[in-house]
Amino acid sequence: MYSMMVDFSVAIRTYNGEQRLPEVLDRLKTQVGVDNISWEIVIIDNNSTDNTAKIIEQYQSDWCNSYPLKYYFEPKQGASFARKRAIQEAQGFLIGFLDDDNVPTANWVASAYAFGKLHPQAGAYGSRIHGDFEVEPPQNFERIAHFLPIIEREELICFNSHPDGRLGLFPPGAGLVIRKEAWLENVPDSLILQGPIGDSLAAKGEDIETLSYIKKAGWEIWFNPEMRIYHRIPKSRFERDYLLRFFRGIGLSRYWTRMLKHKSWERPFMIPVYMANDCRKLILHSFQKGNEIATDVVAASEREFLLYSFLSPFYFWINWMGRKK
Repeated sequence: MYSMMVDFSVAIRTYNGEQRLPEVLDRLKTQVGVDNISWEIVIIDNNSTDNTAKIIEQYQSDWCNSYPLKYYFEPKQGASFARKRAIQEAQGFLIGFLDDDNVPTANWVASAYAFGKLHPQAGAYGSRIHGDFEVEPPQNFERIAHFLPIIEREELICFNSHPDGRLGLFPPGAGLVIRKEAWLENVPDSLILQGPIGDSLAAKGEDIETLSYIKKAGWEIWFNPEMRIYHRIPKSRFERDYLLRFFRGIGLSRYWTRMLKHKSWERPFMIPVYMANDCRKLILHSFQKGNEIATDVVAASEREFLLYSFLSPFYFWINWMGRKK
């Protein structure tokens, strides 16, 4: 029924996404500029307990498009496991990743495919991400928006030469396209950071870990503002408890994502440097924003990020030693 030759795969990771997936699939059904592209949609159900499977089954039964809609169940919870499964199952040489709350614009597939063809040395490249908020974000939200992630930059960026790349910054996983060859040749079979696991946010940073390996191998990492998606953000993600847990998770991943930038022999020397800088930033933030932490969720989130960045080496050592036993 479908050709085995596939240029581009859209891989959607979902966890309990029965309410969110239909909008993503409906937008993918109306993509423009794809007449000359062989592509597919691959859904990775990351151990959902709701009616996600039934929703997808209904879509498959009504599917009449020239590109296939495939479904796979991945029982190991964690974004890294879902992404690995997508890499295994996807047939395209370019794989564009969406979460079930990422709604692409009508030309996202065409733009993503065109960029990959134009830049054959691009191992991965990210999308511009607009926020679509259920409620008004908190005051001063722009200070933390890029973590959620909301990326409104307009310039084309190659992280191999851009200052952000030298700082270890990369495009986020939402709307990220990865060249399958770059992943298979360079990303370890098992990542240290497993990403969000169900509702847990304690193992974030899997995107940075993945892109670090790809960049180290000599592939280019890009940000392409012509690729645009909308990130649906419900009001629950602006609640204080969620944001504090979210920023703790990011902070706890910092030890490993930082160490990936350095050679093994350099790492023992860099640990005290990073910790001293984190301590300095934490003290400075306490002087500047300390009185606001109880009432300002943005200031409180920044403090959690700085505090748990400082504590991340201890967290990593304890958990890593626990895995080894």
